[in-house]
Amino acid sequence: MKRFLPLAIFALLVLMLAVGLRLDPREVPSPLISQPAPTFQLPRLEDPARTLSTQELRGQVWLLNVWASWCAACVQEHPLLLELAREGRWTLIGLNYKDKPEAAKVWIQRHGGDPYRANLTDFDGRIGIDYGVYGLPETFVIDKQGVIRHKHIGVLTREALRDTILPLMRRLDG
Repeated sequence: MKRFLPLAIFALLVLMLAVGLRLDPREVPSPLISQPAPTFQLPRLEDPARTLSTQELRGQVWLLNVWASWCAACVQEHPLLLELAREGRWTLIGLNYKDKPEAAKVWIQRHGGDPYRANLTDFDGRIGIDYGVYGLPETFVIDKQGVIRHKHIGVLTREALRDTILPLMRRLDG
């Protein structure tokens, strides 16, 4: 019996590896889903003398999009965010993560403008850490009570908006 123990352990490890390889790394469950969104009061990128807090966003469904000028993937989703902003139905909040304000402002101009109702600066990344951000871009759907209802990891796609995010936002907006 002791002779088969190493073989059994090896078989178990192979099985765990096989299961792990089938998982989608973008579908990492967030422990923050259904939890109150971490609070903040942050300066605006366009005017650092003005701030915005989570308390001011209460009573509306909003999208928090975490981005940076150094994020290559953020370029891919930016046109979609601009389209969503032009529709005017949803509150989009940008969280410029660990970036230099000058670089962020140039990036916004170079890529077609600012889609956000407010574009906030998270210089040291503390708010991003509070939200569990570990790669950019990341997007959160937050309900009227300030509770995180969805986290999208990676580039927003038309399909993700159409099939998951916008239906959820409509439902939450009631």
